Amino acid sequence: DLEDYPTINRDIRDVIRFDPRIYQDNGFVGAIHCGGANPRFNSLTLDGVRMNDNFGLNSNGFPTERQPFPYDSIQEVSVELAPFDVVYGGFTACNINAVTKSGENEFHGSVFYDYTSDSLKGDSLEGDSINTGDFEIKRYGFSLGGPILKDNLFFFVAYEKLEDVSQFDRGPTGSSRGRIVQGVSQEQVDEILDIAQNVYGYDPGGFPASLPVEDEKYTIKLDWLINDSHRAAVTYNYNDGFTISQADDSNNELEFSNHFYERGAELTSYTGAVFSDWTNSFSTEARVSYSELDNRQISIAGTDFGEVQIRTFNDADGNGVFTQATVYLGADDSRHANKLYYDTWNYKLAGNYLLDQHKFTFGYELEDLSIFDIFIQEAEGEYRFEAGCNAANPNGCIDRFRAGTASRITYENAAPSNNPADAAAAFDYQINTVYFQDEWVNGNGNVTLIGGLRYDWYASNDLPRENANFIARNGFSNAQNFDGEGLIQPRFGFNWDFSPAVAFHGGVGLYSGGNPNVWLTNAYTNDGQTQVEYQDRTATPLFNLAWNGSGRPIWDIPQQLFDAVAAGTTNSAVNAVDPAFKLPKNWKYSLGFAWVFGDDYQLNGDVLYTSASDSAIIVGGTMVKTGTAPDGRPIYTDSRRFATDYILSNVQGSDARSIQYSLSLNKTHDNGVDWTVGYAYTQADDVNPMTSSVSFSNFASIAVSDPNNPGRATSNYEIPHRFTLRIGYTAYWWGDNASKISVFASSNKGRPHSYTFANDDGAVFGDEISNRHLLYVPTGPDDPLVIFGPGFNSQAFFDFVNETGLDSYAGGISPRNEFNSSWWNTYDLRLEQEFPGFRNGHHLSAFLTIRNFCNLLNNDWCILQEINFPSTVPVVDMALDAATNRYIYQSFLAPSGQGRVVNTSLWEARIGVMYRF
Repeated sequence: DLEDYPTINRDIRDVIRFDPRIYQDNGFVGAIHCGGANPRFNSLTLDGVRMNDNFGLNSNGFPTERQPFPYDSIQEVSVELAPFDVVYGGFTACNINAVTKSGENEFHGSVFYDYTSDSLKGDSLEGDSINTGDFEIKRYGFSLGGPILKDNLFFFVAYEKLEDVSQFDRGPTGSSRGRIVQGVSQEQVDEILDIAQNVYGYDPGGFPASLPVEDEKYTIKLDWLINDSHRAAVTYNYNDGFTISQADDSNNELEFSNHFYERGAELTSYTGAVFSDWTNSFSTEARVSYSELDNRQISIAGTDFGEVQIRTFNDADGNGVFTQATVYLGADDSRHANKLYYDTWNYKLAGNYLLDQHKFTFGYELEDLSIFDIFIQEAEGEYRFEAGCNAANPNGCIDRFRAGTASRITYENAAPSNNPADAAAAFDYQINTVYFQDEWVNGNGNVTLIGGLRYDWYASNDLPRENANFIARNGFSNAQNFDGEGLIQPRFGFNWDFSPAVAFHGGVGLYSGGNPNVWLTNAYTNDGQTQVEYQDRTATPLFNLAWNGSGRPIWDIPQQLFDAVAAGTTNSAVNAVDPAFKLPKNWKYSLGFAWVFGDDYQLNGDVLYTSASDSAIIVGGTMVKTGTAPDGRPIYTDSRRFATDYILSNVQGSDARSIQYSLSLNKTHDNGVDWTVGYAYTQADDVNPMTSSVSFSNFASIAVSDPNNPGRATSNYEIPHRFTLRIGYTAYWWGDNASKISVFASSNKGRPHSYTFANDDGAVFGDEISNRHLLYVPTGPDDPLVIFGPGFNSQAFFDFVNETGLDSYAGGISPRNEFNSSWWNTYDLRLEQEFPGFRNGHHLSAFLTIRNFCNLLNNDWCILQEINFPSTVPVVDMALDAATNRYIYQSFLAPSGQGRVVNTSLWEARIGVMYRF
């Protein structure tokens, strides 16, 4: 499968997506969703050694931008959603394990090269011409294994290099880009560019179709058969690569290219293991591994100019209904001061003891993690021009950009030095694990029972800096960590060969882990003293302010804010860990069967139920409920509005749960055809999807009616229905040279999303995130809870309500994630022909892989459409009439709705050659 099936990215994710229970997020970052769970809750292991994203920045589950090891170094890959063996840990979603190849007595290996370019990629969707830019992508590498000393010492090495591009598809209305941001016109973009260049002396860049990127990786492995009872293995792995990323790429956001940033990482890992059979009954494994990751997130044009956000309104269709957007220029605020380094030591000592029909497994493992992190947003200043514009005045915020009247200026830095390096977080912690289990096989050999216990516990001596003001506000210290937290995880599983044709399997177990360390790191980097944030909301023209440095607006920092940080006062928000925080955990219950019938048809079925307890959630610690909105949702007062203390805590009451049913049928025919068809139904609920690495973003990037008690609802990660099909055909029409054709197809219902209000800064609900508040759906134009403003387009609004199905919730609050994007179908094709090599047993092969082949056949087919991050659609700009306690619906914002995911939807072909020996 690894060699023969369409894997256009040469990535194990291209293979594991064949399982209908596993969804690869093609619209965002290629993340793997297992059973409707957050991809950050997965674990990636290489030969059983964790190679996770230990910090939690990457949604793809890798510590690096791409798969951190060469594709040709992999012998096999497996995904475990509910393994009941106690040696599995550190995840609550799934464990993805790759096994590396080893050397043998005979030399073996491969050399490959593949290529694609803009001429091998589609350039139209639904009749629209798409500008993909001019680009070439090359990838090449080799693998070689063999003996150093025959029968004794072996080596294996694999190398892979990618010369790639990051592609960009957004543009304003009036442009020829693949994804049009409806809320801003080309004329508005031109005016913003003119102001930036001629008023502020800054060139913000343009809108490139592609920019070059690279990735390089290699693996070296030595295997030593010391004697008949002992063997050792040493593995070295290296990866360095980057992409060019956009921080704000929703359908209603548009970035000039200087707002892009290089997102990359350099990973180095070493592993040594010794396997020993001391007797016929007793064996051990001893292993030590070390890895270090140097992460970089660098603004591609530097950080001399701060971030600027400009709100726009645009009537894209000329029908009097306006759409809202935000235009970004300057250095992205999250890249102003951003540096991460961490290293990890892993130790393992485990043994197996056979006694009669029992196999006893026991072991101890230690993971020791050291983190150094600098993360200061707005260290170069953030300037928002978002007041004074609306449907009646669509260019109002652009005019304010020209006049320099920012509605909000934010500056944050280390106190008192204003030097970001002084705000670095450096801390260590350890995860200890002990486990024991008994695996019993009955006398007939047809029943296997496995039962055991796993215990994980944390240890750390490093605490965040204590903040006395935080204690006074919240009644507990922010100097908290996970030290002493532990969890016993019982496991029980069974396999029963009911007959030669039918087998059953299942079990129950408790799992914990996969909780990103970045959530804990927030408490160290945002203690309210080490770094301090101040804002200016006076709308004083920038040209009337005093500036430090050279005195240029936005190039430098307002002197007043610079001095406030230097004074070291502690009015800033604090991120903290609840002193009662418990380790999140999931119970998993599984039952399945395998049935071979007829002419070797095999039917597999599984059901997996997951019930979570103590899931992580972020709450606003300084928010107090002080009122009730017209539709019954709470209104908060925050004594520290815009400086809320955010607390990492646990869900109270009803927690996340999911159930997944799956079926697959496969058959291998004598004529060279083999096929598998599968289906999975997933229902997944959670309380907070925890989509981000920043506390505020985790708090704010979720649609709510009560931000401190979101309640259980459909998860962002649920894919309700997914079908998969694999077909392969191998023939030998020319000696022992294979001709291969393989197809992978999938069809799934789209990702869920919510409809929300669109006003900002908690003007109504007092929680700073009103643009994520779930929409109240009026019963009609005479709804007693709503006042429709004079400029509100009621006809267009109620047409939208009826078209989307929101009318089902008239008179109430629309539920979170109750709506789904369109179904998506896709087909990938691979053709390969082998030719004779230079020696017997060698083969040269030429191959062609086409991603989304159906779009090649017709540019109306297989187009991925979805609501992108954070899966919310703002619909109505509203306010609250205090006198009558009624909502004022000020304007209908004509939601842009689903957007085409252009790069995924366009067909793409790669041609290549490989020599195997």
